[in-house]
Amino acid sequence: MQVFFSEAHRGHDPSEEVEAGQRQPMQECPARVDQIRRALLDDGGFAIRAPVTFDRAAIDAVHDPAMVDYLEDAWSAWSAAAGLDTAIPDVFLHPALRDGMGPAPEPASPLGRLGYWCFETTTPMVAGTYAAARRAVDCALTATEAVLGGEQSVYACCRPPGHHAARAVFGGYCFLNNAAIAAQYARDAGSARVALLDVDYHHGNGSQQIFYERPDVFYASLHGDPMRAYPYFAGHADERGAGRGRGANLNLPLPIGCSDDDFVAALQHALEAVAQFGAEVLVVSLGLDTWERDPLGDLAVSIDGFRRCGAAVRAAALPTVVVQEGGYAVAELGANAVAWLHGLDS
Repeated sequence: MQVFFSEAHRGHDPSEEVEAGQRQPMQECPARVDQIRRALLDDGGFAIRAPVTFDRAAIDAVHDPAMVDYLEDAWSAWSAAAGLDTAIPDVFLHPALRDGMGPAPEPASPLGRLGYWCFETTTPMVAGTYAAARRAVDCALTATEAVLGGEQSVYACCRPPGHHAARAVFGGYCFLNNAAIAAQYARDAGSARVALLDVDYHHGNGSQQIFYERPDVFYASLHGDPMRAYPYFAGHADERGAGRGRGANLNLPLPIGCSDDDFVAALQHALEAVAQFGAEVLVVSLGLDTWERDPLGDLAVSIDGFRRCGAAVRAAALPTVVVQEGGYAVAELGANAVAWLHGLDS
């Protein structure tokens, strides 16, 4: 299987994040995909290559160009204004703040601009963040081109992840939505119907929001129930899409301790919906934080469960782009990724 990986991801290396009001070591760290890359090399069944460089057009097709403009110079503006080595917002544009008053203009202050575009405190920026995010997009797009060119399945080993980044806001460790950009790229290249299947523990609120009113991109997600699990405010079962996109959104919230059998059954349900939709290309947001001992999840998927999940996706017989999202049990992450990908490619 072809794999696209960029060394630039290591430039995004904040030392800490703020979670539950406390500063703590950054969970979304370079060791995550370095561990996956090492396991792929040790396995020997994967051809790891650097991605092609793409311009901004594919990004602007998904994200508000004003947000991308912000991300391009956010670090230089922040560091000049704050004199700090890490950018973390401390004020946010909550919708109730201006209820009934119309939209707020983007602040001139770099401290205010960060909270205008970011929705939470676990997504700090450092000097190499934007370059890493752009190369993650390049990995996803190069993998998509390979699949559109005839490959059955290709893996984009992306970091930082992307599925929490919506059209005009970023957060949840995510800056640019790699999987959504890949799905839109496949549409623009001529695929009439594309499905985005999200198997990360955390609901992909950004991917859902981007395509929520679209009838041509089907979004399906298996995730921890948002009544208890991040991102809390999206991912409920009654969110089915809106307008012309009504029915093209499927959420399958899962209970604590969800086992291999139950997770695979939910995955089969999602894949049946993908087939009914008539997708021509499948993009998978691959989160491995559904593993039974992941520090940020509470499900119980085993390494054999990951193999079974990959095999279920293979049985769908769709050209498939796999885009890496979460997974925070670093020592086991490589073995879990290899198991899922072997299931897909065996």
